[in-house]
Amino acid sequence: MRMDTKQSAFIKSDQMAAALRRRFAEHHVYLLDLLASPGSGKTSTILATIEALRDEFNIAVVESEKASNADVERIKAQGIAAVRVDVDGACCLDAEALNCAVGELDFARLDLVIVENAGSLARPADFDLGENAKAVILSVSEGDAKPLECPGAFRASQAVVLNKVDTVAAFGFDCQAFCENVRQANPQAPIFPIAATKGDGVEEWATWLAEQIRAIQ
Repeated sequence: MRMDTKQSAFIKSDQMAAALRRRFAEHHVYLLDLLASPGSGKTSTILATIEALRDEFNIAVVESEKASNADVERIKAQGIAAVRVDVDGACCLDAEALNCAVGELDFARLDLVIVENAGSLARPADFDLGENAKAVILSVSEGDAKPLECPGAFRASQAVVLNKVDTVAAFGFDCQAFCENVRQANPQAPIFPIAATKGDGVEEWATWLAEQIRAIQ
């Protein structure tokens, strides 16, 4: 039986993901894969999360954006290790690319690595990075029906972050409908409404994440 190139690539990526999972577990480092569309506020959410957790945990960030180093520099300016990996026009990061990126990090000094995954919500859930958890970030401006349009990302995530909730009225966003739509895809994942740039709701999200990190230490 002949294996096509796409199938072979998935198998190779899955093998690398398993190796990464073992490596992270050996060092008791929690790997969080953040899935989101452009403009959802991924970087502002990461910065708010860092601010909430940095007193307890050592954190690093992997950026897989396609354009510039601007976000990496914003994170480094906060005294946090950050590396950028080029996804070469792909829709999202895979385990092989992540493996290259984390080679620059000192695992012995870390508790948490946050991956800012590139692209849209359409594909990243297909790829195992060896993560402990995926979380999906949605901006209010993307609409309350997004979980119905991209159910795979919500189904694969252990938490849902609804960002920019301070703009709900401006966009006519229906929070109840959103929660019901999330529950259709994922009945278990907690939903955290936040306004990352203002800090609203970040404490609840950070508390949940801190509990997950402590559980593997």
